[in-house]
Amino acid sequence: MAIILDGNKTSSDIRIEIAEKVKVIKSQGGKIPHLAAILVGNDGASETYVSNKVKDCEQVGFVSTLKRFDGSVSEAELLAEVQKINADPDIDGLIVQLPVPKHISVDKVTDMIKPEKDVDGFHPVNVGRMAKSLPAYISATPYGILQLIERYKIETAGKHCVVIGRSDIVGSPMSMLLSRKAYPGNCTVTLCHSRTKDIKAMTLQADIIIAALGIPGFLTGDMVRDGAVVIDVGISRVEDPSKKSGFRSKVTLILMK
Repeated sequence: MAIILDGNKTSSDIRIEIAEKVKVIKSQGGKIPHLAAILVGNDGASETYVSNKVKDCEQVGFVSTLKRFDGSVSEAELLAEVQKINADPDIDGLIVQLPVPKHISVDKVTDMIKPEKDVDGFHPVNVGRMAKSLPAYISATPYGILQLIERYKIETAGKHCVVIGRSDIVGSPMSMLLSRKAYPGNCTVTLCHSRTKDIKAMTLQADIIIAALGIPGFLTGDMVRDGAVVIDVGISRVEDPSKKSGFRSKVTLILMK
C-alpha cells in the first residue's frame, strides 16, 4: 500500500512551529526576523513564488520587504540594491528571485549577497560549507526533501538513492546531502542526468528515487520497484483547457510504497 508524503501538511506544520518560535522571541523583546526579496520583471511563476513568500512571512510573524524592479533594470543598479540590503543591519535574509533577465549575470548577483544573508543557499560559501557538512543555508527544495524524509521517519542509512537531475539548485546538492554522514544521509547515491544511459536500470535498483527535472511523466511506474520511496519535486506546466490560463502546474505524487 502506498503512503503519501504530504508536503502541504509538512509545510503547514513547519510554519506553525516557526510562528511559535517568533512569539517567544517577541515575548522576550528580541529582534523579529526580517526577510527581503527582490523581484525583477513580471514573470508569472516568479510573481507567485514571491507572493507566497510574503504570505508565509506574514503567517509566521516575520517582517518582509519586497523590492520590485522593471525587467530593464541594469545589472549595476540591481547589484547596488543587493549591496544596500547587505549593509542594512535590520534585514536578516535576502532572496533575489530567479530567473533574472538575460542581461544580468546570475553568478554576479549570487556572489554579491552576503553568505550570512543568503537564505536561498546559492552563494559559493554556503554551497561549500554544505558540501563539507558544516552549518550553512541549504537551498529550499533540498531542505524540504530532508524535512519530508525526517518527519516521515524514512530510513536512509545504507539505502541506494537515485537522484534524477543535476541542477545546482536541487539535484547536485541533494546528491551531496544524502551521501553525508548524518541523518537523513549515509545513502549510496547515483546521480542521473541527460547523458546517463538506461536510467530505468538505475531506478529499478533504487530504494529512494528523487526526481528533480521538469519533464512531466518522465518517471513511470515500470521504472520503480516495489517498496521504493519516490519524491518528485519537478514542476511542469501542462495544457488544461479548463483553466483560465490554459495551463496548470503538474507535480507527480510524492509517495512511499
